[in-house]
Amino acid sequence: MSKKVLIIFILAFVYTCQAENIDPNDDDSQYGWGENIGWVNFEPSAADPNAGAQVASDKVTGFIWAENIGWINLCPRNYGGVLNDGQGNLSGCAWGENIGWINFNPQVPGDPTDYGVKIDQQGNFSGWAWGENIGWINFNSPDIYDQGVQVCTVNYVDLSTLAEQWLQADMGLSADLVPDDNVEFRDYS
Repeated sequence: MSKKVLIIFILAFVYTCQAENIDPNDDDSQYGWGENIGWVNFEPSAADPNAGAQVASDKVTGFIWAENIGWINLCPRNYGGVLNDGQGNLSGCAWGENIGWINFNPQVPGDPTDYGVKIDQQGNFSGWAWGENIGWINFNSPDIYDQGVQVCTVNYVDLSTLAEQWLQADMGLSADLVPDDNVEFRDYS
């Protein structure tokens, strides 16, 4: 199989893969903070396969959890949901049955400040979301007790390394993320 075909295959697999991609380092980088609602968990441990956020290059899907208000749907049917412009600028609205709409790119009349939620190149969320019934949700990690939300990021170097080492068997391969001396789907996932 040529490298070009392999890369296309890998990208197609990435697109169809539905595993959550929040808190890639398992260091609790999964929380936003709302002064009126408490912690908002983007990676709740629940049996439902839709629990947790899934960030893609065009949208954010899944359900997040806040103990004081319940589930928040990031992609409500027929309403667009939370969108990603591919550069990490989020827009659109999520829906909470108990609280209504949450805007991920709020505009304050007469204030030129960009409050919207963004994802930087390292996968860190920042900015603010607004809900009419709950107020502001903060994604600025330094402001919220060293918590925050982080998403797994993969760059072209990572994909290139995986493609170059695909199906190789040897000790010390950098793409062998599940250390079994083989580069395969378990390393990819």
